[in-house]
Amino acid sequence: MKRSRKVLTWIGGIFLALMAVLVVVIATFDWNRLKPFIDDKVSQAIGRPFAIQGDLSVDWRREPTEGGWHAWVPWPEFTAQNIRIGNPVWAAKPQFAQLDALRFRLSPLALIAHTVDVPSLQLVHPTVDLERDKQGRATWDFTLPQNDGQPSTWSLQLGSIGFDRGEVSLDDAASKIKLQVAITPLQQAIPYDQLVAQQSAATRAQTGTNTKSLKKAASADAPADAKTAAAASKTSYQFAWKADGSYQGAAVSGSGKTGAVLALQEANQPFPVQADVHIGDSHIALVGTLTDPVHLAALDLKLWFSGSSMAKLYAITGVTLPNTPPYATEGHLIAQLHKNNSRFSYENFHGHIGGSDASGSLLYTTGGTRPKLSGNLSSQLLQFADLAPLIGGGSDEEKKQRGDKTVQPKDKLLPVEPFSTDRWKAMDADVTFSAARIVQNDKLPINSLDTHLIMDSGVLQLTPLNFGLAGGTVQSTIRLDGSKTPLQGTIKIGARHLKLKQLFPTFAPMRTAFGEINGDVSLTARGNSVAALLGSSNGEMKLLMNDGAISKTLLETAGLNVGNIIIGKLFGDRTVPINCAASDMTAKDGLFTMNLFVFDTDDAVIKVDGTVDFATEKLDLNVRPQTKGFRIFSLRTPLYARGTLKNPDVGVQKVPLILRGAGAVTLGVVAAPAAALLALISPNHGDDGGNTCRDVLQQLRNSGSAMPATEAATKSGVPKKTH
Repeated sequence: MKRSRKVLTWIGGIFLALMAVLVVVIATFDWNRLKPFIDDKVSQAIGRPFAIQGDLSVDWRREPTEGGWHAWVPWPEFTAQNIRIGNPVWAAKPQFAQLDALRFRLSPLALIAHTVDVPSLQLVHPTVDLERDKQGRATWDFTLPQNDGQPSTWSLQLGSIGFDRGEVSLDDAASKIKLQVAITPLQQAIPYDQLVAQQSAATRAQTGTNTKSLKKAASADAPADAKTAAAASKTSYQFAWKADGSYQGAAVSGSGKTGAVLALQEANQPFPVQADVHIGDSHIALVGTLTDPVHLAALDLKLWFSGSSMAKLYAITGVTLPNTPPYATEGHLIAQLHKNNSRFSYENFHGHIGGSDASGSLLYTTGGTRPKLSGNLSSQLLQFADLAPLIGGGSDEEKKQRGDKTVQPKDKLLPVEPFSTDRWKAMDADVTFSAARIVQNDKLPINSLDTHLIMDSGVLQLTPLNFGLAGGTVQSTIRLDGSKTPLQGTIKIGARHLKLKQLFPTFAPMRTAFGEINGDVSLTARGNSVAALLGSSNGEMKLLMNDGAISKTLLETAGLNVGNIIIGKLFGDRTVPINCAASDMTAKDGLFTMNLFVFDTDDAVIKVDGTVDFATEKLDLNVRPQTKGFRIFSLRTPLYARGTLKNPDVGVQKVPLILRGAGAVTLGVVAAPAAALLALISPNHGDDGGNTCRDVLQQLRNSGSAMPATEAATKSGVPKKTH
């Protein structure tokens, strides 16, 4: 028994001695001897040169979070000084990253289970140089060794990453980005909620300088859910960053703040981020959290956009947006980021575009054949002038402000700015838009607008594009096929029951008018601008107006330059009641020919024939007034309209047209157009059936000439309405 005790005592003593020797060896071991081995293994693992150029040391201490007997097991804390990670041979700079030091703790017991458990990793003064060339090769893409399809028996658990001051440079030739970013610690941590309030106030104040008001939506201020909000409230910002450089040739400057520790193993601990960036004249501000630190793949942000035109966001975000006046929006972005299937939801945003308000929610997804934008937009008050940039309109100064370099020729009225069809092919869309009220100016209110925009494979469709106007409707469909060169377009418009008294509410003679306007437009065209489309159009246009009034002042108000000159020469500036105005035009390759264009007044029947060439914007019109009976004010002198749409030349014919045979209008010439225009007099309108245009057109159809409206009405048995 005594012998057994002696054996056990010797064994125990030897074990304790070995443990003591092991502790002494470990404590006094020169870990720098392992640097060549570590450098080699890490270099093989990452496919890049790796070197610890400073000291490698280990400190031992117990882990305070461990319980029971585990608490007595010391953990090593490794510190590696002056670390260098090399770049691929093609890169301009030799170093990808360098660290003054790298510190991390390691669980020794986890190694038994083939697990490398690193609760925390601290980067001391990191400096990173990121580079991508025109071929798409990026220094941040690491070539990892293949394991021949066999899964590794070892696993890595990394709890969190901390860092202090550092520098990051980015030179991306593929995206034309050059940035220098400096990261410095804050003197005092800033609570998350406090910075959210500061950024909101600052951004609203800035965007508010460009608009009368920027509405506040409480729903946009809250994170996605209560749990995220509670977790975010517990975080704080501890580092500031500042960036300068260029993007796509535009100057970039920005600043922001972040947290100090990225918790990779705790998904309920969001990482706070904040940024305020200017790219050219576009401003992007955000404040929120990285809500999935484990995968670096989810964002929950308050997001602000502002700038001179939404189209400039294409280069920044990849989202195809139209040309607009200056804008500002505020909303809530929730994003799920994946390599081949990302999802960006911009929810409950609100703001302004020019003088119009805008609100809604949009969803942008990737992963299909093309990215897709979908959602719903609305406006309570839309300024009609804010729609001009959509078709290339606006002054040259406004175009320059929104980045359009196309100069509108001084002698051209139709916009020549080309459509960005290349962007149509980069993205699909399915967006609805509605405006409760549209205002051109105080004199011409448009009741409403509804449209459904669909873009698929470069084909843009507005089906429908409907306006509520002057108590009536304007219903249209537009299809522009940008996948073809040149662009192919189809336009169909139908206007019904536009009330004249509502169309011109400030024009006193129209307040007692009983008439209305009906019209149809059906055109096919090709070309990459409004000018090119109209200059190549084929189809027809029909218009009817009955029981109205006309004057030079009225046409000036409506912006009809050619018409107000002609009416001014015929009647001066006095108001003339119009019994019926009828127009039937056909178009071929942009040349619009007047099949029938007639104004029936109490004084005269005014007929217009000739052409308008939209390809050259040239006018070639003859205006022939035919006085009804004896009038002190005679309208027997024919007029001509030459020149261009923008600069018309209207004068008196030197030789009366009637002497050249142009005054004769045969039955065959007017019968077909008159019959076609009769279809625009809607039988379902619900009135008493009295319509002066019906009488005038029926008479034109039968005889080829117009009689006074009072006589026509008397013969038809319908009393003529008075103004």
